[in-house]
Amino acid sequence: MTESDDFICIHCGMPVSGLAWGTKHRNHCPHCLHSRHVDMRPGDRACLCKGEMQPIALWQKADGELMILHRCNTCGMIKANRAAGDDDLSALEALVPKVVG
Repeated sequence: MTESDDFICIHCGMPVSGLAWGTKHRNHCPHCLHSRHVDMRPGDRACLCKGEMQPIALWQKADGELMILHRCNTCGMIKANRAAGDDDLSALEALVPKVVG
């Protein structure tokens, strides 16, 4: 698998293009935001875990870049991954905590 390979989402089964606006290393499904634990460093595809990475939160870096936090369901590692330009807006919004009060 190279950084621009198309793939089938491990979670929802949708086909995913390896190319995405806003990121050089497509690593998550734009439909459900789930990923597979494949990288040690962005784009290297060197991780042996291969577990499903569940989106758990959004984080905005100081420079304004939006990151998706993923937790591996196999090994528990948490990684930050760039949001891509074609990510589903409602899936991203679902990661934002609701303020009650």
